[in-house]
Amino acid sequence: MADATTTDGSFPDLEGMRYEDAREELIAIVAKLEAGQAPLEDCMHLWRRGEALAAHCATWLDGAQAEIERATRPAAPEGELHADDEIFDEDES
Repeated sequence: MADATTTDGSFPDLEGMRYEDAREELIAIVAKLEAGQAPLEDCMHLWRRGEALAAHCATWLDGAQAEIERATRPAAPEGELHADDEIFDEDES
């Protein structure tokens, strides 16, 4: 397979990949897997690559959605808090 992976199975080339490029590659992977013509080892690699691409696309879309929400949220008067303000977000750690 042409896609380089690290020893932990990650795909470092995805970090700088544009959403559109990742989506197109994911579509091509799905087509290859649906065709069912690849050997099992290649299918497993394609599956892992597809999962990584899907996660990458989801990150892009989540970021775009957050940016749109920030841009369209009405500005609160100075000092006024709302339930959707970051101060009320749960800590993910």
